[in-house]
Amino acid sequence: MTRKTLMMTAAALAVSTGAAMAEGEVVGFSQIGSESGWRAAETTLTRQQAEERGIQLQFSDAQQRQENQIAAIRSFIAQGVDAILLAPVVATGWDSVLQEAQEAEIPVVLLDRQVDSADDLYLTAVGSDLVHEGEVAGQWLVDEVAGEECRVVELQGTTGSSPAIDRKTGFENAIEGHDNIEIVRSQTGDFTRAQGKEVMESFLQAENGGQDICALYAHNDDMAVGAIQAIKEAGLKPGEDILIVSIDAVPDIFQAMAAGEANATVELTPNMAGPAFDALAAYWADGTMPEKFIQTESKLYTQADDPQGEYDRRKDLGY
Repeated sequence: MTRKTLMMTAAALAVSTGAAMAEGEVVGFSQIGSESGWRAAETTLTRQQAEERGIQLQFSDAQQRQENQIAAIRSFIAQGVDAILLAPVVATGWDSVLQEAQEAEIPVVLLDRQVDSADDLYLTAVGSDLVHEGEVAGQWLVDEVAGEECRVVELQGTTGSSPAIDRKTGFENAIEGHDNIEIVRSQTGDFTRAQGKEVMESFLQAENGGQDICALYAHNDDMAVGAIQAIKEAGLKPGEDILIVSIDAVPDIFQAMAAGEANATVELTPNMAGPAFDALAAYWADGTMPEKFIQTESKLYTQADDPQGEYDRRKDLGY
C-alpha cells in the first residue's frame, strides 16, 4: 500500500464531511514574505484556518527569494508533510521541485499566484483572475476620465511574478482603444511601500513635478500608499491632482480613500487557505480531484463605498 493510499484511508476514517479536515495533518506553507499588508493578512488567515481545522502548519518565509522557497519545499518533502501550500514569488522555475513533491505523493496547492508549469504537477490553484483585476481597475479609470486626456504612470509588482504580468495585461486590455489614456511610465516597485514611494518620486521628477500625470495605477495597495506619500511631499493632492487606483483592498488604502487621497481599489481576498484546505480535505477523504483553478471574487471599491467602515471591518478581521 502506497503512502498516498495509507493517507487517504486514514483521512477517510477521520473525516465526517467533505469540508472537514482530519486532525493532525501536517501542511507546509511556503510564503513569499511579508512585503505588504495583504501578504501579512494572508499569512494570518492561513494560520487561523489551519488552527480551526486541527492542521499543524509548518511555515516558511521566503523573504521574496525563489531559492528560499525551493529549499523550503524540499525540506517539507524530506519531513514527509501531508500537503504543501505554495505562494510562488515568480511564475517560472518550479518544474523540478514540483516533480519531486509529486514523486513523494505530496499534493501541492498554489495560493494567489500561478506558475508556468504543467498543471498535473500541482493539485489545484486558489486565486483571483489576475487579468480581470487589472481590467476592473482599467475600466474604472476609463469611466472616471470620461474621454479626457490622461497620462498614466504604473507601479508594477515584482518582475516576473504572475500578478505583475497579469495585472498589467488586464489594465492594458481595458484601456485599449481609448486613445485618450496612455501609460507614459512603468516601473517595478516590487510590491513594497518603500519602493512604491521611491519609484513614484522618480516619476514625479520626470513628469514636470507631477503636473503631467493624470493617474497612478499600482499593482498593489502598498505601493500606492508609498506613492501617495511621495505625491504629498511633492506638494500635490493625491486623489485629486493625481487619481489613484490600485489592487488588494487592504485596510490602509481604505484609510487613504476616507481621507480623499485614493480613489479606487480592487479586492483580492487574503483568505486563500479556506478553499485550499477544503480541496485538500475532499482529496484526502476519497481522492476527489478539485478543479485546477478555484477562483475567488474580485470587487471594486471607491470612495462611495464607506471606506472608513471597510477599514474598521478589515482591521477587525486581522489584516
